[in-house]
Amino acid sequence: MISGVVLAGGGNKRFPALKSFLKVNGITLIERNLGLLDCFCDEVFINTNAPEFYSGYNRIMCGDVLPSLGPMSGIHSGLLNAAHDDLFVVACDMPFLKKSLLSFIFKRHLEASNSAVYDATIPVFNGKVQPLCGIYRKTVLPSLERHLLEGRNSMHLYLGEIKTNFISEHEIKEIDLHGNSFININTINDYEAHRECEGKFILTL
Repeated sequence: MISGVVLAGGGNKRFPALKSFLKVNGITLIERNLGLLDCFCDEVFINTNAPEFYSGYNRIMCGDVLPSLGPMSGIHSGLLNAAHDDLFVVACDMPFLKKSLLSFIFKRHLEASNSAVYDATIPVFNGKVQPLCGIYRKTVLPSLERHLLEGRNSMHLYLGEIKTNFISEHEIKEIDLHGNSFININTINDYEAHRECEGKFILTL
């Protein structure tokens, strides 16, 4: 039993439109990523500080409980609102997430849960952790809250402090060779650079 959340609470300050409503093959990113999580989670909701934009999706929504400091605030709020102990987190601005990758992360998390106590299961690609496509447990809530109240919001540093089950880059490349799942659209330059990815996904405004 696992909950899922799409993080859509960011300020969207560097892009001229709400990134959630960019489309891949005619489907908005928010709709696409909600649907992917539906394949693995029995509850999927949206983290947003602008719920008026998402009322048409008939989903539970939650805003940041503590002052908004980026994705860490959204993960914290998502865990507080999740019905289950484990929360699958993805960002709204990741257009090319692969279902097969999410399935692998889910599998690895279950395997790790049977053999050891981990706080999170997170993939690594290009030598960097990918905190916005992974699974977190409610065991991290006290430390997340402490970091946020102290103004420390680096997910990369945070994941090195908790018991994180890192999925190696080698394993990830067997599923997503070029790491397209981890592409996110922060600026108009990102949008232009990734309008077409792998020859089959077309990103449109």
